[in-house]
Amino acid sequence: MTTRSDTDDVVAIWRLQSAYADIVNRRAWPELQGIFLPDASVYLDTVTADPFTLVGPEAVGGFIGPSIEKFDHFSFVILNTVVDIEGDASAKGRIFMMEVRHETSTNTWPNALGVYEDRYAKHDGRWWIASRRYRSLARQGPDGVVLGPAPFPLAGGAGDTRPS
Repeated sequence: MTTRSDTDDVVAIWRLQSAYADIVNRRAWPELQGIFLPDASVYLDTVTADPFTLVGPEAVGGFIGPSIEKFDHFSFVILNTVVDIEGDASAKGRIFMMEVRHETSTNTWPNALGVYEDRYAKHDGRWWIASRRYRSLARQGPDGVVLGPAPFPLAGGAGDTRPS
């Protein structure tokens, strides 16, 4: 049974997830400092290149910003989320998302679908993104459609064989 405090925490994390989407849609990269812990690691697997890791909100904004400059329209849309409160100060979650994109130079809509696996930490009464793993699930591009593998298992759950 969900307790009142679990509900409060889940809603706070949903608001954190929505804040991320809002920051990306507005391209307000400095605001990432208000939702990611300073040492948050973000692992990115685009499927078509070797995976890599960014550390900290500045690195995240520094990667996303230039990556989406070629789009004259870019909307980050949350399709579904799952949040699991693990304790007073830790939680994990999954976000299925879509990027609705229009590329100016080619007049195309190379949309993308992906999944985030997040770890959240509560500090000073607020939830923060402590770590994130991203994987592309499907993407339209110049060479057609790219399909990625199935999503990661929920972080720390049964079947989670990823390195930490």
